[in-house]
Amino acid sequence: MDSNDVIELAGGVDERLARQIEFLVEIDKLKNVERMSKISDGSRRENTAEHSWHLAMCALVLADRAGPEVDVGRAILMCLVHDIVEVDAGDTYIYAADRSHKHDAEVAAAERLFGLLPDELGARLRDLWDEYETHDTPTGAFAYAVDRLQPMLLNAVTGGVTWTENGIRQSQVREKNQPIEAASADLWMLASGIIDTAVDEGVLAPD
Repeated sequence: MDSNDVIELAGGVDERLARQIEFLVEIDKLKNVERMSKISDGSRRENTAEHSWHLAMCALVLADRAGPEVDVGRAILMCLVHDIVEVDAGDTYIYAADRSHKHDAEVAAAERLFGLLPDELGARLRDLWDEYETHDTPTGAFAYAVDRLQPMLLNAVTGGVTWTENGIRQSQVREKNQPIEAASADLWMLASGIIDTAVDEGVLAPD
């Protein structure tokens, strides 16, 4: 059953609602996009829908670590929206050797997916996605920072499994997660502690 079937079962709806339903059915596909990070019990990899929910919760719970200029409510919306493009583009591992295709694929996905919505609503979600991608505002920087932190937390509680599986080194983790520092000194202290402990425990290769 697709969105058209749903609309037919509902007895027909106006065009705006039809487009909203089409978008909602389409983004359900995020549940099938597998990420590299494993869930906290280590039993399986998380999917992108789970990641987006967990990230939004991270932004909510860690709001007191954001600067006063951060709009936490907007940051939470960014966390929910930022990976919708993976419906089309899939997930690209942060430490992948070749990430050259990522930007163009995700821009094309953003244009298609947000374009499913009525103009003003699609534009609102696209603006959130763009602000996350550029992370050049305090709110965007905070959302981007917690998106870096969340996989680190999962690595910390699963024995660094994705780091060891992929031969990731300490310098790579520090480089990729440096944006956390710009958003929150407290969260960067936490991230640095996770890295140091992982090296000490032999689950993250030293430089």
